[in-house]
Amino acid sequence: MNMNSIIMTLSLILMILNLTKVTSGESRIERSSNYYNVVTLGAKPDSMTDSSRALKVAWNSACGSTGRSTIFIPQGRFLIRSALKFSGKGCKSGGITFMIKGTLVAPTDFRVLGKSKTWVAFEDVYGVTISGGVFDGEGAGLWACKRSGNGGCPQGITTLRFSNSMNVVINGVTSLNSQLYHMVFNGCKNVKVQGVKISASGDSPNTDGIHVQKSTGVTILSSHIATGDDCISIGDGTTNLWIQEIACGPGHGISIGSLGKDLHEAGVQNVTVKTATFTNTQNGVRIKSWGRPSSGFVRNVNFQHLTMVNAQNPIIIDQKYCPNHKGCPGQASGVRINDVTYKDIRGSSATPVAVNFDCSSKNHCSGIKMEDISLTYNNKSASSSCTNTAGSTFGVVQPKSCL
Repeated sequence: MNMNSIIMTLSLILMILNLTKVTSGESRIERSSNYYNVVTLGAKPDSMTDSSRALKVAWNSACGSTGRSTIFIPQGRFLIRSALKFSGKGCKSGGITFMIKGTLVAPTDFRVLGKSKTWVAFEDVYGVTISGGVFDGEGAGLWACKRSGNGGCPQGITTLRFSNSMNVVINGVTSLNSQLYHMVFNGCKNVKVQGVKISASGDSPNTDGIHVQKSTGVTILSSHIATGDDCISIGDGTTNLWIQEIACGPGHGISIGSLGKDLHEAGVQNVTVKTATFTNTQNGVRIKSWGRPSSGFVRNVNFQHLTMVNAQNPIIIDQKYCPNHKGCPGQASGVRINDVTYKDIRGSSATPVAVNFDCSSKNHCSGIKMEDISLTYNNKSASSSCTNTAGSTFGVVQPKSCL
């Protein structure tokens, strides 16, 4: 054997030894990691077999394990007939990741889950991540029931809800045809939602895309939301909310409110909506409150770098919200609105009044700032309307400001 052959043989032996070492190391990692494939726990990706129990078993196992755990849902359609509630109380885990390649499917008969309030609920959890996958709420049947006007329809279920939870990440998730709200964050801290796609019919009732309330430190990025209600709705007690790079439409726009339904209510503050496009929406950016007494408030809000494409009400504040004219006719809203900035908002309005500030007769809107606004109606100048509103303008503002 010549020298070159000896060198090649030794190199091959070293390569085999290294590969064995790496493979052995990976095996040790896999054995030591907390990894739960729902199929091995009884789930079947055939869209017919109820896989609810397998997900519950996976959660309980992950929750009882120390360190970080992964629950894996492979490709296929997994029927979830039972409402799932994942509680973080007593969990030993340092965090749980749902890695989803497939689709979770609700029953087509909306009555099966119609009174459950939430389809997949997380309560008191810490460090939960949902990565990828599709949640199909099969909501069309319930929407049709509600639109028929015949009554007897359940309220429906929210697809995904997090309550009293912290350090939550939702990344690359698709939510289709929710019966009610698609995603809700209530009483949460440090939440990041990124790259989600939310889709429902433009005439589907109460199918808000993402609803945030009583939460702080929520970030929503790079998402496309098309639904029958608000793309994003912001409830009382929301602070430090950042929304950026959102494509909204169809839908009712991005709304703060409705606020002031209750007399004693937490306020909304430190909200930024940046770099978003609204296409054929009922509203662009909206603040709305009930016309009744309330301790609530809205302050330090920034709407900037927004594009309106045929939005019916591109910029609107409505403090006379009173659905069905019950419980509030003739009353003034107690919600105080101040320090709201509208900057670099451009595009087209589907109605002649592109800017409408209809504020409370008891608590006038104050500190409203408008800078570099260019909104048209039918390629002509639009108009603005102000009631009980004070503020200032900077740069070129069209339609002409009524502040």
